Amino acid sequence: MKQLVLSEWLLTQLSENKLIGQRKFPSRMPNHRRVYETIRRAITEQVLPSGSRLPSTRSLAVDLSVSRNTILAAFDQLLDEGYVAAKTGSGTFVSYKQTDTIFSQIQKHKQDQNQSNIAPANNLHGSDLHISDLNSTERNLGLSKRGQAASESITKHEVQPFTPGEDDYSRFPIGLWRRLLNRHWRALNPTLLDSSHDGGYLPLRLAIADYLRVSRAVNLTVGQVLITSGTQQSIDLCARLLSDPNDCAWVENPCYWAARRVLEVNGLQLHPVPVDHEGMAPSTKDFRVKPRLIYTTPSHQYPKGMVMSYGRRHLLLDYAQNCNAWIIEDDYDSEFRFEGRPISSLQGMDQHGRVLYLGTFSKVMYPGIRLGYMVIPPQLVNSFKSGLYELQRPGQVMIQAALADFIEEGHFASHIRRLRLTYGERRRLLQAALAPIANVGARLSMVDSGLHLVVEFDAEVDDIKVAALAEQIGLRVYPLSSYCIGEHCEKGLIIGYAYAATESISYYGNMLAEVIQAALKK
Repeated sequence: MKQLVLSEWLLTQLSENKLIGQRKFPSRMPNHRRVYETIRRAITEQVLPSGSRLPSTRSLAVDLSVSRNTILAAFDQLLDEGYVAAKTGSGTFVSYKQTDTIFSQIQKHKQDQNQSNIAPANNLHGSDLHISDLNSTERNLGLSKRGQAASESITKHEVQPFTPGEDDYSRFPIGLWRRLLNRHWRALNPTLLDSSHDGGYLPLRLAIADYLRVSRAVNLTVGQVLITSGTQQSIDLCARLLSDPNDCAWVENPCYWAARRVLEVNGLQLHPVPVDHEGMAPSTKDFRVKPRLIYTTPSHQYPKGMVMSYGRRHLLLDYAQNCNAWIIEDDYDSEFRFEGRPISSLQGMDQHGRVLYLGTFSKVMYPGIRLGYMVIPPQLVNSFKSGLYELQRPGQVMIQAALADFIEEGHFASHIRRLRLTYGERRRLLQAALAPIANVGARLSMVDSGLHLVVEFDAEVDDIKVAALAEQIGLRVYPLSSYCIGEHCEKGLIIGYAYAATESISYYGNMLAEVIQAALKK
């Protein structure tokens, strides 16, 4: 490209406020960056081939009606990054040469092999990478198997009425929370700006320990409490520190999808154990598969909702001790029990230090708080504190400090009481609205805790299709079958009621009941 033509081309690109490929410049991008980006793209797109001479900075500044310093700054950036080279007395030339990609090398190598009819060599251009490996890479561009497992999801992130797993965070006392945060910002203890290196903010850990002793019958000292960024990070830490790839993990079937995903991504082989009305129900066949980890939700099985019986709890604890397994107890929504006394924790029955107890504030406070906690067996405390710090560098200490005040001053207990009344009323209204589905053989769970209900279908019903029909009218529910593993596949719908407004529950519930009745009559 001749210098005069280059100047005209650059002027056109810059005047139209765009780069090659029709991409707009950011509105605040300085002029020297615009010139640099335009020339750089011209070079990499081979509009300006290697060896092309650029106009002088003086003439280019005149042609583009900008200061010479603007052009000098752009050229200096191009020089620093190796796109151009300056020759004293001769000017500035394009020195960037598009290198062959590994795939073009593969194709060239194949052509050479075909032409010479020589057997393929073990490597390419002295590389240790085999042709078969390169072909595999070419076929599987993108995510690793672990990345594919991590990115798979059965959920959609748009929240609609009846979306499971969502709480009504509009009821959170934002004004009070702001005052608690501002209190610490005004005092500004510098240690609150650091990462957390000893398991979390000590006053919060003390508050959690007191709360769990009273409300969940957890047996602990404050030293056993670790603050994490939520249940999924807690499960991930357990998997990383207590298991190796290809170890076995028992999981309930059906199982909370996020827990299942975290375990799979860490390389564990999942062994699904069915659940019945007493919770996780291992058989003789299951006992032959020795687990390293056992993931369970004993106080409110997710998603079906039953409570693990006293006998099953003892059975699980004894088995874990005998086979040297660790039990991960996910107590995700124990605050919301609407009838009867709260269910005691599995950890409180543990006499051998085999249970790691997990809890979260996301269901009670608001999802974005991203704070949870773990209660670790005494013999694992130091390793878990070190592992949490080295792997995650946890922070949000300022928020931890505000949360400690929120609990200690009684706001947490008051907030739970208000939510329990609200969610209990929504649950009652939804159960009444869905009562007609019994006429077509659907069964509504009568569990008296949690933030969702389960409608169970007969095995031949396509629950994915029913969920899709509900979504067409703006109602988000999840098919029960998507939480199941293997051949044992139950059918039904998981229906959350925490997010839907109380005044709308009956209206939306009637709509959903009509969808279910219409689908099951066919």
